[in-house]
Amino acid sequence: MELLEVRDLHVSFSTPDGLVQAVRGLDFTVRAGTTLSIVGESGSGKSVSTQTMIGLTRGAKVSGEARFDGDDLLKMDDEALRRVRGSQIAMIFQDPLSSLHPYYRVGWQIVELIREHDHSLSKAQARARAVDLLKLVGIPHADRRVDDYPHQFSGGMRQRAMIAMAMAMNPRLLIADEPTTALDVTVQAQVLRVMRALQAEFGTAIILITHDLGVVADLSDDVVVMYAGRAMEKADRRTLFYDNHHPYTEGLLQSVPVPGQRTRLTPITGQPPSLVNPPPGCPFHPRCPYAFDRCHEETPPLRPVNMSPTHVSSCWLPTDPAGRAEARVELARRRAGTGAA
Repeated sequence: MELLEVRDLHVSFSTPDGLVQAVRGLDFTVRAGTTLSIVGESGSGKSVSTQTMIGLTRGAKVSGEARFDGDDLLKMDDEALRRVRGSQIAMIFQDPLSSLHPYYRVGWQIVELIREHDHSLSKAQARARAVDLLKLVGIPHADRRVDDYPHQFSGGMRQRAMIAMAMAMNPRLLIADEPTTALDVTVQAQVLRVMRALQAEFGTAIILITHDLGVVADLSDDVVVMYAGRAMEKADRRTLFYDNHHPYTEGLLQSVPVPGQRTRLTPITGQPPSLVNPPPGCPFHPRCPYAFDRCHEETPPLRPVNMSPTHVSSCWLPTDPAGRAEARVELARRRAGTGAA
């Protein structure tokens, strides 16, 4: 069942340099109980797209649809969105230290959230719920730590406290924006384990925003690859890692170190384009080793790859396996200097 359907989402901001086209025609769906990862370089529009859905990009020019359980979030007024945020859709931000108020105890902040959305609970009942939530996410001695301030928590504990706060009302959708950034690998594994456990227990759908493909491989069901405000490729996790089509997806995977292999990484050359003045045609063509004339002139739509309705790619390269393999051979020839560019 589709819990969230985003259709033709456009988000832009007026700046002194011009109109920043942060999101340009984004489509995706999220099924109940599954995890959708949105990946891409910084500035690709990952965070803006999800924050816009829940009304956190004030001043932006927005068009399109974001239907959550049939209701368009983009058409809701502030009061309706406040009822949805926290209770049905929750968000974990990238930096828990700036997301938690430094002047209030962690438990107090969780209690305030609970009582805002459930007026039937007393303060004592909400506090007991806060303690249970902190225990659920693995905070030791939660009955005492509930009265600590954010600065008294480690980075990993603050992130788990944010997860506890986000899950306080058993939301149907959790948006996790770079939840493991700046955490060491041990704490990162703990945070991901908590998210998986909570999803299994409550059936929560998750949108995971990240640039870490290791996290994507560990947690995702489906993946959207974004570049310059557009979706470049959409597929299930296994297809994206083992049978990807778009050159940008290929570049991202080739730039990730593989454990046990001492091979030189292949970086994506160049820089992401300006979103004030994006290039014509495919936005990736200035950096793409496959690019040909049509890529410079026409923007490719999302097309089914190998006739699969669940795997689509915004690229003019052949979508059949034979044509794709031939194109990759040609790329290898170019890199070796034996073929014409």
